Amino acid sequence: MFHIRAHTQDNAISPERLAELGITPATLGAAFDDSAVCGWLAVDDEAQAVGFCNVDPASGEVLVLAVLSGQEGQGVGRALLEAAVTHLQSVGSPPPWLMAGVNPALRAHGFYRAQGWRPSGRRDAQGDEELRLDTD
Repeated sequence: MFHIRAHTQDNAISPERLAELGITPATLGAAFDDSAVCGWLAVDDEAQAVGFCNVDPASGEVLVLAVLSGQEGQGVGRALLEAAVTHLQSVGSPPPWLMAGVNPALRAHGFYRAQGWRPSGRRDAQGDEELRLDTD
């Protein structure tokens, strides 16, 4: 996951920066062990990891969806996001939501909207906007 996160086309984050944010293999492993985080990993035909999605079932937040650069446009992100949302709904999580950049030039901007996610009007301190899944 850390390799993929560092090698996305947009918004790549190095393992060092993630560690500064408190996200390390140890903290992530503990979160998975405690079921505070659930995740899905996509692999290609050679069993190489090409994408992942992690969620917080308690809050309904999609924490991260990352696809390895060069693997975009093949349905990996869509399949991961669908699996994550299905899981959140199946365990009775609050309605799914996520934070995403507002720059329309980012692939994520159009991707989430094409999947039915809509801005709620809330922004965080970094200027990212909250998107909620439109279930109507």
